[in-house]
Amino acid sequence: MRQIVLDTETTGLEPGDGHRIIEIGCVELVNRRLTGNTYHQYLQPDREIDPGAMEVHGISNEMLADKPRFADVARDFLDFVSGAELIIHNSPFDVGFLNHELKRLEGDWGRIDKHCSVLDTLAMARQLHPGQKNNLDALCKRYGIDNAHRELHGALLDAEILADVYLAMTGGQTTLSLGGSHAAGSAAAPEAIRRLSGRPPLRVVRASADEQAAHEQRLQAIDKASGGKCLWQAEDGEQTG
Repeated sequence: MRQIVLDTETTGLEPGDGHRIIEIGCVELVNRRLTGNTYHQYLQPDREIDPGAMEVHGISNEMLADKPRFADVARDFLDFVSGAELIIHNSPFDVGFLNHELKRLEGDWGRIDKHCSVLDTLAMARQLHPGQKNNLDALCKRYGIDNAHRELHGALLDAEILADVYLAMTGGQTTLSLGGSHAAGSAAAPEAIRRLSGRPPLRVVRASADEQAAHEQRLQAIDKASGGKCLWQAEDGEQTG
């Protein structure tokens, strides 16, 4: 199973307002293991970055002046993600921008779901933790994932963090569960109890008469030393009385 954890940074919030992708970061998982293969690209958007967006990711217009445009990297990007399941936190945002970029290209490139399936980890987190904060920082805190190095948003960094969060969310029970309650982070059903068949019955060894007499003698000594407070004798008396 091949999965690609993906994140983007953009010039603003709405592709319908002409905003563009300026960074793409991808991390590859195969059979739930990080392979070390990544895709990372800054992009020239041919427009100014909104000040509010710049405060979030710290990417300036000057940083992107010499970077390629999406059309220049579209084929390499699709070759990297095609056939995989995209794992995205708040997928409507990133998918909307990717579809907007693909629509701008010459020719029929189709929508991103023509090339990949998509899993939204925000929707998953809301099912697992209803009524709680489920942004990436909150999930890192909940699952004990270190994101102290995340001062600003960055597509590749956030994809790497999301990969850890996704594996924690989908890895089954992550903390010890007592009293019959399951951990909040458990996405998998508890494992059924396995019963062994064909096993011979356990041998029962009963105390001999001498051993029983020695035991009773010892209880009487304890009872005398404690002023009649030997609990074992009291229980024996209740059972036989």
